[in-house]
Amino acid sequence: MEFRYLGRSGLKISALTYGNWLTHGSQVENDVASACVRAALDAGITSFDTADVYANGAAESVLGDALHGERRESLEIFTKVYWPTGPRGHNDVGLSRKHIAESINASLRRLRTDYVDLYQAHRFDTETPLEETMQAFAQVVRQGKALYIGVSEWTADQIRAGHALAQQLGIQLISSQPQYSMLWRVIEDQVVPTSRELGLSQIVWSPVAQGVLTGKYLPGQPPPAGSRATDDKGGARSIERFLRPEVLTAVQGLAPVADELGVTMAQLALAWVLTNDNVAAAIVGASRPEQVADNVKAVDVQIPPELLARIDEVLTDVVVRDPAMTAATAPAARPA
Repeated sequence: MEFRYLGRSGLKISALTYGNWLTHGSQVENDVASACVRAALDAGITSFDTADVYANGAAESVLGDALHGERRESLEIFTKVYWPTGPRGHNDVGLSRKHIAESINASLRRLRTDYVDLYQAHRFDTETPLEETMQAFAQVVRQGKALYIGVSEWTADQIRAGHALAQQLGIQLISSQPQYSMLWRVIEDQVVPTSRELGLSQIVWSPVAQGVLTGKYLPGQPPPAGSRATDDKGGARSIERFLRPEVLTAVQGLAPVADELGVTMAQLALAWVLTNDNVAAAIVGASRPEQVADNVKAVDVQIPPELLARIDEVLTDVVVRDPAMTAATAPAARPA
């Protein structure tokens, strides 16, 4: 496993980070989820990403149980706050001081730990003053409940404003967690340059575009049984933007590139995001333990410049690059 510094900090994380969105507590049984976590540990993954909203807290609980008994100092545990949780009361959402203070305590109980290494704002809260949010995060850090602060799906301007307040408050904002893949490159023009300047790294989610970049979804054919596109608990909605015929056809053109490198298409997709020097880690999930072992092989894959250029040629007509999509896909107001 390769380990990379997270932002302008002394914290190193595994280049592949295990995430449990749509799986633990929802898509797979708890014993399978635990086996996947064990496979990640056996493969050298030390960083684990979750969120309080995943399966309404159940994902954190499953991860906490699976990691219980491991040496805490050898792990990096990340979680997030923003989306509605619990009974979805009027204060069970957002980045208010109240919700952050209550959510970190609930997350720590579920994760069975005294602190998380990284506590992330899962989206930008348009209804809470940013000063209040950053003061609440500073309190969490000073209480020892989180070591570092990160954000997820914030625009470059939001990151810059949050970073300035973090500096004033004496805490470290060191990471951004955006969607990023060969097909979804909206962070490249603004978020990545801003993050480089300010000392943040990316921890990217959906590096395989919800599974589309594995090549298993074929144009003109129904999705494979049991795949994310058939999951009615949230997976089908999250993947639908990538299931257009022109996208699926273009993705099939990546197969010769993967063959030339002697890797699977999933490994190619993961290796591609890791070529970006501002990416500290790519988040991978799994519904079977063997998927973890396959994913880890991507860390050793080097893509030469001529093949990077060929990837761009193959996908040029279907890549989403518009930086405005970060704001466009974020909630304009707190979800009820």
